[in-house]
Amino acid sequence: MMEKLRSYVLPFAIVAGLLLHRWCALISFLAPYMVFLILFLNFVAVDLRRLHFTKIQWCTLAFQLVVSIAAYFIVIKTIQNPLLAQGILMGILCPVACSVVVIACMLGADRPTVTAYTVIGNLAIAVVAPLYFSIVGVHPELPLMTSYWIIFKKIAPTIGLPFFVALFLQVALPRTHQVLARYTGLTFYIWAFLLTLTLGQTIDFIFLHGNGNGLNILWLGIASVLICAIQFGVGKWVGRKYGDSMAGGQMLGQKNTAMGIWMANTYLIPLASVFLAFYSVWQNLFNSWQIWQHDHKEATSVPSSTAQSSQPER
Repeated sequence: MMEKLRSYVLPFAIVAGLLLHRWCALISFLAPYMVFLILFLNFVAVDLRRLHFTKIQWCTLAFQLVVSIAAYFIVIKTIQNPLLAQGILMGILCPVACSVVVIACMLGADRPTVTAYTVIGNLAIAVVAPLYFSIVGVHPELPLMTSYWIIFKKIAPTIGLPFFVALFLQVALPRTHQVLARYTGLTFYIWAFLLTLTLGQTIDFIFLHGNGNGLNILWLGIASVLICAIQFGVGKWVGRKYGDSMAGGQMLGQKNTAMGIWMANTYLIPLASVFLAFYSVWQNLFNSWQIWQHDHKEATSVPSSTAQSSQPER
């Protein structure tokens, strides 16, 4: 049932966000709480004490942290378009999607590798994102460290705290942890609502401020498909180096766009969140194609293997 619903989430989120954009903007304050719940329920589903980090994860994280800020300054120095630069920054820096474990494992990736990256990736973004947002001028009137602290104390509880709460429950209250672990399936529905909410908030901003910004929105759309292709491609290349191309591609390419849209709307030029809205479309289309291709290969391999096994021994 959930697998069938998953394919309809993106078109439903777009339509609902378009029709209910004013309502989504009014309740956008719920977004950080839903992000917390999604991460928390994902973390209680695994034994965090047994996770280990490997080179593929560190390489992927290094790409996110280094290339995101480098790309920002390259665009600023060459094109001199802060909106496009911030969109690209968030498109690369945006943390890995909460649903990456489901999709990646469906495609044959190693579960512990991908699960561990959801931890390290989200914790790293909780620490680094406030620094980057301070550099790009969210609070230009404040000293760097003051600006960093203002943003960090808002982001860290949402992204970092779920990990430490889940770890505490595993160590100190194992029975409570076991009960909560039964409800990890709720993350899909929370994510679906969060995606609708954040897309609706972005659409509402376009309605209010998009007039005269058509060219910028076009550039954000073009840049988003290019960045999406680059990240999936580089991720697969890195993953192939360490024996798991599918894990590498999904860890770098599959983004928590709902969280990214919320962060862009809150700490950057709000119109930059359009980049993540476009990115959500491209990554879902690519993942749908990957799943179809994977299922098609499996379906065609079964008859041939069955035919071989049915031949009499000689």
